[in-house]
Amino acid sequence: MSPALPAGDPAPPDGALPASAATGADGRGFGVYLHVPFCAVRCGYCDFNTYTATELGGGASLASYAGTALDEVALADRVLRTSGLPSRPVATVFVGGGTPTLLPVDDLARLLEGVRGTWGLVPGAEVTTEANPDSVTPDALARLATAGFTRVSFGMQSAVPHVLATLERTHDPARVPDVVRWARDAGLSVSLDLIYGTPGESLDDWRRSLEVALATGVDHVSAYALVVEAGTRMAVQVRRGELTLPDEDDQAAKYELADDLLTAAGLHWYEVSNWARTPADASRHNLGYWRGDDWWGIGPGAHSHVGGVRWWNVKHPRAYADRLARGLSPAAGREVVAGDTAALERVMLGVRIAEGLPLADVPAASRPAVAGLVADGLVDGAAALGADGPRRVVLTRRGRLLADTVVRTLAA
Repeated sequence: MSPALPAGDPAPPDGALPASAATGADGRGFGVYLHVPFCAVRCGYCDFNTYTATELGGGASLASYAGTALDEVALADRVLRTSGLPSRPVATVFVGGGTPTLLPVDDLARLLEGVRGTWGLVPGAEVTTEANPDSVTPDALARLATAGFTRVSFGMQSAVPHVLATLERTHDPARVPDVVRWARDAGLSVSLDLIYGTPGESLDDWRRSLEVALATGVDHVSAYALVVEAGTRMAVQVRRGELTLPDEDDQAAKYELADDLLTAAGLHWYEVSNWARTPADASRHNLGYWRGDDWWGIGPGAHSHVGGVRWWNVKHPRAYADRLARGLSPAAGREVVAGDTAALERVMLGVRIAEGLPLADVPAASRPAVAGLVADGLVDGAAALGADGPRRVVLTRRGRLLADTVVRTLAA
């Protein structure tokens, strides 16, 4: 079961944005997220808004999906223009899911061309698609590169068969080095996504996954702690005692091992869960989220953020397709993020990245607490004092493990 949509205000049927959304837009980047809600199978831990490719029909089918999503691209263009937003080329495109590469390459190329033809792309734009290792071929990757994709993010998750089985992942881990090589031969940058903390995963299992990922020579790795969400099959297994979740010490040890091995291999953290070989290898699309840029999320359940206005689309693909077919915005609700809420989000997002949060962005009443965070070893003292430039809140490794504590302290 996918998570419920947030509570919020009703969204206008035409999707129009308030005039405040245009304020300062010229100084913000603009990205596009394209959600492909299809998977071959649903993994037991997943609570994303996804559906197996055969369970939907009509305007929500796999075959018709690209055309439906392009209808929202056209609507987005109308909304941005009529709401007074300046014309801005797209800096990053991210196709996520689900498993985007279940769509034919021609459909993925058509989606990208729709974005390019509507807004244009900045020179050197980053264009990423997620993929499962068993959902691509050398020819498909080469055709994606020809269409304008620049990057692929593979859901490796683990190199250990029993861990993949617990996660209900279907790919053969031995295929990962092959797909990385195919993508690089096609001229694509490659990221590998890993998950740690699966029930039954030992520290040696996790080490093995990291070593296999690094042996491929990739320039970007994401490593996320498994979070078991209510409503998933795995949550039911945990509740019944069929699976046992690791404790916080186990999770911390695995994070520290990841940081040790990745750093030793020349990849450096730039966000709490992401490591890149050079700044150019970092995910610019995700950095746009953390820096508060604008993005439009296309697809059922997709979230968008433009000028402090955040909204989310209806979840079910049929409802999504129906609204667009009737010329209506698919937005289910929205909120204007301002005041204390905006300040809190700036802290929450800003402290997660290695460049840190400018001290000026910390609420004035909370700034004295920074000294205590430095004393506790959670925040870098030199950065807080401005040794190399403006004063910033930069997490230490211990601070990364306790990032929620830092946020609560600074947002109090």
